[in-house]
Amino acid sequence: MRRSMAARGARIRTEKPVGKDEFVKIRKRDLERLTTETMQLKDFLPKILNGEFLESFHQLETAEATLEKREKENEQLRLDCDHFKARLQTAQADCQKEREEKLSSRMQLNETRQQLLQQAEYCTEMGAAVCTLLWGVSSNEESVQLILGGSKAESFFRIVGQTIESFVKSLDGSIKEQQNLDSDENQFVLALAGIVTNVAAVACGREFLVNSSQILLETLMQLLAEMKSGLCTKLKVLMLMCLYNVSINQKGLQYISESPGFIPLLSWLLEDPDAEVCLHVLRLIQSLILEPQVFARVATQIRESLPEQRILELTNNRNPDLRSIASELLEDMKMLNI
Repeated sequence: MRRSMAARGARIRTEKPVGKDEFVKIRKRDLERLTTETMQLKDFLPKILNGEFLESFHQLETAEATLEKREKENEQLRLDCDHFKARLQTAQADCQKEREEKLSSRMQLNETRQQLLQQAEYCTEMGAAVCTLLWGVSSNEESVQLILGGSKAESFFRIVGQTIESFVKSLDGSIKEQQNLDSDENQFVLALAGIVTNVAAVACGREFLVNSSQILLETLMQLLAEMKSGLCTKLKVLMLMCLYNVSINQKGLQYISESPGFIPLLSWLLEDPDAEVCLHVLRLIQSLILEPQVFARVATQIRESLPEQRILELTNNRNPDLRSIASELLEDMKMLNI
């Protein structure tokens, strides 16, 4: 219809140029046709340009705007993606570098750990050898005097206490002492305990321990309470021998007897299945009850916690020394009405 209007409009003739406020002459027939076509357009356009069409057109414009917005967002996302890819590649490179450094550090750590283990084994072996020699030397009173006369005596006995404590706390309760008798670590600790015992066997040594190494004595009593029955019997015996030697000194006996829980500790140690342990426990009890001043202070505790029936059982033990001292102790207890 638009083509026919254009074609017909092309046939409109003007007799002269059109100026302002001038009229144009056309054929009446062409005017009628133009009028008819105009009327037809007025009737036809509303049918095409209805609400649904306009709504669709509006939706199209909205969709085009949304599409343009999405394209911009997609472009931004692509830029962000490229940026994150670059960061990821950088992070992966850093991660790979860290892995290599970590692997290198782990290898160095393993090498260092192995070196430390070798050094620890060497130090333990050396310590066991030296302390075993010193243990033998310390059986001589003059040697003890020389040891105590040195400037490092207090430091030595402090380290002894720390070493024995560390060893006892590291023990597995399921491991019996006899399974580890020949180890350098076990021999090292036994030698340290033996040195202290030999020092305590000398008068000047007892005086030194009571006055300058009370922490060591407290450590020994504490560890005796922590060590399980039937385990580490050799170490227990040495520690008990040390305490017995200290108890020969009146000040030493008073000091250890005043330690909280000392009397119950002796009663508990009497239940140990090892005869040597029980023997030295009985000697310590005998030291307590034969010193009048100390006995007067601990008599009530002894009466309440000392297992007389257990002592009676020990009088029938196969160990002659244990039988003898158990019998002596029972006699002493009768004389003191315990």
